Amino acid sequence: MVYLTRRYRFSAGHRLHNEMLSAEENQRIYGKCNNPNGHGHNYLLEVTVGGRVDPATGYVFELPRMDGIVATSVLDKVDHKNLNLDLENFREQVPTTENLCLEIYNLLRAPLENAGAESGLRLDRVRLEETSQNFFECASDRAVQRP
Repeated sequence: MVYLTRRYRFSAGHRLHNEMLSAEENQRIYGKCNNPNGHGHNYLLEVTVGGRVDPATGYVFELPRMDGIVATSVLDKVDHKNLNLDLENFREQVPTTENLCLEIYNLLRAPLENAGAESGLRLDRVRLEETSQNFFECASDRAVQRP
């Protein structure tokens, strides 16, 4: 199996706030990220797929196909959006980068794997960098599927 990792960038805003908690608890847990007006990040997304190399093309997966799937499945939904308001799953779930990483994994898995089924393509990992100091990963062997 050969692995291909592709990088993408997007900007999005969010507010970390849990309606089940008091204002004091939200402030203690989320600090400045609980700003009522939200805040934003310039995210770096890495998507890794693995599969067999196609003898005809020499590729694991064609880059334009991967770019199109990532754009349609993820980037068009999150870039320059308010995650709390514009993503259905985050209207009631706190849009931490951990949850966003898992959401992106779940959005990409079926479209990528279906498109690359002939080569046994698998979505191996999604890595999401929020700042230069912290990033989050969701890997195929540890991914949690959401209902």
